[in-house]
Amino acid sequence: MVGWFASSKAGHDKDTVYVIVKEEAEYVYLSDGKIRTQENPKKKNKKHIQIIKEKSDDTLKEKLLNGQRVYDEEIRKAIGGYVCQRQM
Repeated sequence: MVGWFASSKAGHDKDTVYVIVKEEAEYVYLSDGKIRTQENPKKKNKKHIQIIKEKSDDTLKEKLLNGQRVYDEEIRKAIGGYVCQRQM
């Protein structure tokens, strides 16, 4: 699931779109590149997110999977492109 888009189903951040930057057994770590940066991702239970079946930019996903440095600008650009495409 790393590199996929997800939206929050519960909490004060409900309906916010994130990129999954890390995955554990029951939890995922989400980043939006603004408030929740790559260095400080939001830990969220998998039950409280809705996976969006569209993966993010292929280069972003490859960087996340290979453990390379990902910049917040790249995450914001990927989310912005998804949100803009979804509104059309």
